Amino acid sequence: MIRFDNVSKVFAGGTTAVDRLSLEVPKAKLTVFVGSSGSGKTTALRMINRMVEPTSGAITVDGADVAGVNPVKLRLGMGYVIQNAGLMPHRRVIDNVATVPVLKGQSRRSARQAAYDALERVGLDPKLANRYPTQLSGGEQQRVGVARALAADPPILLMDEPFSAVDPVVRHELQNEILRLQSELHKTIVFVTHDIDEALRLADQVAVFGRGGVLQQYDEPARLLSRPANDFVAKFIGLGRGYRWLQLMDAAGLPLHDIQQISANALADIDADATPLTDGWALVVDDQSAPLGWIDADGLRRHRGGASLSDSIGVRGSLFRPDGNLSQALDAALSSPTAVGVAVDGQGKVIGGVLAADVLAAVEAQRRT
Repeated sequence: MIRFDNVSKVFAGGTTAVDRLSLEVPKAKLTVFVGSSGSGKTTALRMINRMVEPTSGAITVDGADVAGVNPVKLRLGMGYVIQNAGLMPHRRVIDNVATVPVLKGQSRRSARQAAYDALERVGLDPKLANRYPTQLSGGEQQRVGVARALAADPPILLMDEPFSAVDPVVRHELQNEILRLQSELHKTIVFVTHDIDEALRLADQVAVFGRGGVLQQYDEPARLLSRPANDFVAKFIGLGRGYRWLQLMDAAGLPLHDIQQISANALADIDADATPLTDGWALVVDDQSAPLGWIDADGLRRHRGGASLSDSIGVRGSLFRPDGNLSQALDAALSSPTAVGVAVDGQGKVIGGVLAADVLAAVEAQRRT
């Protein structure tokens, strides 16, 4: 457990970066420090490993005051991941990842083996081990940065806006990777971001920092969304607070409705005028019952004239997996031209449809519990 006890940091010139911060970071949980630029979140993180020294107050790790621990020894016992990975450009990937094990006294052979294990753990091809950082994509570099932090198997990971420099698609993939790793490794993670959606998606606990490094609220994501402590927190979360709450609600148990389906192979033989379509639409599926697109009566007539399947309306945006959350279910229903989200199983086969009305009913049911 990491504990901040009335910690402040005032820089030369009188600027207060962190103001009387008191909170406990629970062991084996992922805690996110979130706030706008200049709110003190990164300063608070860097005081944990003494990259920044507090002006007053105390920080303890498992009951021991970090002020009494040699800074180098302290940092070797904590993984550290930063924006743009912070890799040494003149060293190969494998040597970057093996850095901390070597510094902790492991032989080069065992350090490299630990590095290969870490690369595999974060989903990187071992063939990348002999490349240099500039030969990797931004997402690959960030994965190497995470691998380096994990190589010596530290109990604590400090992550300072690690995904802010990559594009949204890669960022989403890296977030999934962190959630997967945490479910396996159960590290104590302190993660800094300015993105409230990232914070809510990743965190067990969220600390919202305001101007002057003042802690505004420290809570579980669901409570942060349902009961913001003040106007600052409510405004920081934004107008989509209710929609974000849906991301934290399990979609298991949503009723699935029948969807009229037409085989892609049978399209050319269907008489559109003699084939009534439920609510004016049908779902085109392949031989494995995987969805290909929505089609209406006009689309069926065009297919009889030899039009291609691309003439139908795409289905990808309206797909939903029942092991997801209510936000994904609602988005699937609203994104569909038929107002019915397409539920698919783990193999991508259609298993039914989901309605926005059922999502809203599930929200109301969960409110009552």
